[in-house]
Amino acid sequence: MKIAIVGGGISGLATAFYIRQKNPEVSITLFEKDEQIGGKMKTKEVKGFLFEEGSNGFLSNKPDTLELVKSSGCDDILMRSDDNARIRFIYKDALHQLPESPMAFLKSPLLTCKGKLRVATEYFRVPKVDDSDETLQSFGYRRVGKEMTDTFLDAMVAGIFASAPDKISVKSAFPAVAKLEREYGGLFKGMLAKRKKEAGPGGVLMSFKGGVSTFIDRLAKASKIEIKTGLHVKKIDKKDGEYTLQVDGKEESFDKVILSTPSYESANMLTEVDAKLSSILNSIEYSPISIVGLGYNELPHDLKGFGLLTTTSAKKEILGVLWDSSIFDDRAPKGKKSLRVMIGGQRNPELALKSDEELLEIAVRGVKETMGLDAVPDVSYVKRYERGIPNYRVGHLESMENLFEKLKDHKGLYLSSNAYYGVGLNDCVGNSKKMAEQILADM
Repeated sequence: MKIAIVGGGISGLATAFYIRQKNPEVSITLFEKDEQIGGKMKTKEVKGFLFEEGSNGFLSNKPDTLELVKSSGCDDILMRSDDNARIRFIYKDALHQLPESPMAFLKSPLLTCKGKLRVATEYFRVPKVDDSDETLQSFGYRRVGKEMTDTFLDAMVAGIFASAPDKISVKSAFPAVAKLEREYGGLFKGMLAKRKKEAGPGGVLMSFKGGVSTFIDRLAKASKIEIKTGLHVKKIDKKDGEYTLQVDGKEESFDKVILSTPSYESANMLTEVDAKLSSILNSIEYSPISIVGLGYNELPHDLKGFGLLTTTSAKKEILGVLWDSSIFDDRAPKGKKSLRVMIGGQRNPELALKSDEELLEIAVRGVKETMGLDAVPDVSYVKRYERGIPNYRVGHLESMENLFEKLKDHKGLYLSSNAYYGVGLNDCVGNSKKMAEQILADM
């Protein structure tokens, strides 16, 4: 049995590890078009500063990623975030700390008294009677009101998806939130019921010593598979139950193929296998985003917290600022500090694609306007994604049902990436585990 995995991000590597764990005899070859594996999980070192090109970690409240770390022998590089990372800020008209308790919420200037009262009435709101999809904005306006949605939910969706409440599906992007209304009749009712059932601490943000690339490299070795980097799979053909990969002018045949690439890349590879399948894959939207890393030898700010997110109403060029060196202390050399600034997304897509020089200017200006810091960074790094994070529009779940139903026409072909059912590291690892189990069952 020969298996090809196209795409060397966390989805491809985790799927390979799980298959190898259960079946040591199967032949697995992974193709990655870049010279370095990891996909968007890469760490860039610049003069002692470590800048993540994407996610900086995962929450420990779901077991899959922690289990993968342990089973791949990576416990020794696991790193817990600083306790101050629980402190978070929202920039609206000024910088405000995100309230961590009901009393802090009541005292917070982020909402008016009317807005807070509207949130309190959520408990008594009648739930939606049908199961139709809707935007996060529509959901939020119904359940917690306009002020709460335009402040808290707006900032949250910018931080997770680089999106906006009116441009993302609540059922696809936040299924657990939609489930609370569907099963319990409301958010507060659902949270109270779940608290009784699931008493215990919430998740803690975790990462890896030396950045996420350290884990990626260790996981690749633990998978014990053949990895070919710098090779671009341009097309896939299907004949007599086998799949032939066209790899930089050469052909290689496999019994099973797992595409762990962005959906638009998978679409390009499958145009001749199935035009309809390719069309659905191409319809999945991505948000452009750029990340600007800033390193300072000296910075007059304690950076006590996780960072800040801006609201749309603030009319700032940046989506937020992560206080990296305070979250994980090895991200900057001892005595120095680092930030990462997010720019673009669905809110300002055109800004994400500006030149490195312009993005650096926007980042420095954004830090000054939101944090009051006028310091010039000693080190900088820019990473631009024309198509960065999948944006699950209304109807995404239905489209995915159609996609995976159509995929059944092609035995031995599988799709595994963050384009389908969750963009976070925990989602990718959990979905990869399920994918590996399905592949093993099909052998």
